[in-house]
Amino acid sequence: MKHYKLFLIAFVFSFLGVTFESTACTNVLVSKGASKDGSVFISYNADAGGFMEPLYFMPAKDWAPGDSLEVYEWDTGKFMGKIKQVKHTFQVIGNMNEYQVAVGETTYGGREELMDPKAIVDYGSMMYIALQRATTAREAIKIMTDLVAEYGYASEGESISVSDPNEAWIFEIIGKGKKEKGAVWVARRVPDGYICAHANQARIRDVPLKDKDCLYAPDLISFAEKEGYYDSKSGKPFSFVDAYCPLEPGGLLYCENRIWSIFRRVAPSQNFSTDYWRAVKGAEPYPLFVKPDKKLAVEDVMALMRDHFEGTEFDMTKGLIAGPYGCPYRWKPLVWKLEGDTITKYAWERPISTQQTAFSFVAQSRSFLPNPIGGVFWYGVDDTYSSCYMPLYCGIYEPPFAYQNADVTKFSWDSPAWVFNLVANYAYGKYSYIIKDIQLVQKELETKFLALQPEIEKTAIEQYKKDPKLAVQYLTDYSVNQANMVFARWKDLYATIVTKYNDGYINDGKEHGRHPQSTGYSTEFLKKVLLDRPDYYQEKWREPKK
Repeated sequence: MKHYKLFLIAFVFSFLGVTFESTACTNVLVSKGASKDGSVFISYNADAGGFMEPLYFMPAKDWAPGDSLEVYEWDTGKFMGKIKQVKHTFQVIGNMNEYQVAVGETTYGGREELMDPKAIVDYGSMMYIALQRATTAREAIKIMTDLVAEYGYASEGESISVSDPNEAWIFEIIGKGKKEKGAVWVARRVPDGYICAHANQARIRDVPLKDKDCLYAPDLISFAEKEGYYDSKSGKPFSFVDAYCPLEPGGLLYCENRIWSIFRRVAPSQNFSTDYWRAVKGAEPYPLFVKPDKKLAVEDVMALMRDHFEGTEFDMTKGLIAGPYGCPYRWKPLVWKLEGDTITKYAWERPISTQQTAFSFVAQSRSFLPNPIGGVFWYGVDDTYSSCYMPLYCGIYEPPFAYQNADVTKFSWDSPAWVFNLVANYAYGKYSYIIKDIQLVQKELETKFLALQPEIEKTAIEQYKKDPKLAVQYLTDYSVNQANMVFARWKDLYATIVTKYNDGYINDGKEHGRHPQSTGYSTEFLKKVLLDRPDYYQEKWREPKK
């Protein structure tokens, strides 16, 4: 009997002594009827401080009878145990497999007593194992729930996005604690023509038990009753959120705010109130599904993943905390107290775009194209606002190898993760200026990729009819070359902004750079400076001190 390791990214981290908590992510799910071209989309920001993540790649493989799989926890690299291997596993690039099935997640935590320290399958392993074994989203959900039923669920509560060329599902799961093995869970398909989103807060309330597009654990409600989380005699309908993830102000203030910001942009006509996420008592929760005012293209989904509440009263580029150059980032901890005050708790805004993003993606699945052509894993490294989404087709034979080099403990010029971080970090000091330079390159490249996509796929389809392997090789070469080109451009971008903004100036290079432009500070910021020290900066004769 042979034992094989599940080569998740955290398995690499186990050698580096690096751990992270994936508790600050954002997902958007777009149904087939809500997209402009009939695609199904899910998007994912993998957010947590202190980690960089290599691009995951697992080729398809046949396995012998009796083979097993060693499971290592995604967040820590800790060995969890062994499970049975299947006869054949599918190829996976990032979070998408060769059948255009994709997964993303956000951690909502939920009731702490429902953690099971003896379980084998954590949420990350569950997701990637499902990608290796599933041909549809429904099948992925069954695989995940069967896994935790047999081996136990080792994580906190999770919201998981699952998609294929025809359907998008939101799937929420939590363990049963130390007394029982397994998990309670519910999954709902996003209705055609609608979108959904989740961001570290459980979102499923209604559980329509007779709906074929609602799947759930047999003991979903009875377990809640047994544990005292729900009373059927109360007359109130069962709610997964209320039973397994009771609301707290924090979960609204820095989780539901991202849901509001997504919904306000896709459906401005519905005028969603801020009351719910501002933790106003009795405010109406946001719906699970929203019909967008206009159908969404892939670039629209990318744009949804780039947001600091710009254009609203909560715009993070405004105000004293944004500094003189409108930096929308708030350094951790997210929650804080003033020295001497042990009672009052404060929290920074938590936007969709954040400095702690390791990678993000928009998975595009299309039923009207062969799988190797229809599935595109639009992949970006580091913060979405200053990154670039590049197309990686789901059937490619090999990944762009540079993107598998990501070690947060060791800087490398050969690592895209580090180069993207360098560009983003340099921007923080003069954000309102430098972000514009970054976005020029970002827009140029993404516009080019989107413009080329129809022609690339037209050529691939023609080749696929004659020789599918040749078509996949063509898409492999295209994907790898574009990813490598993006890496090279970001190296050049770093050199450009370091030169242009040296010593806080803006240098246009004229006259050998001897007369750079001073940027100074805005009047609004200078007024705040003077409020802090009203007379200190005034240039005038002063009377002698008596």
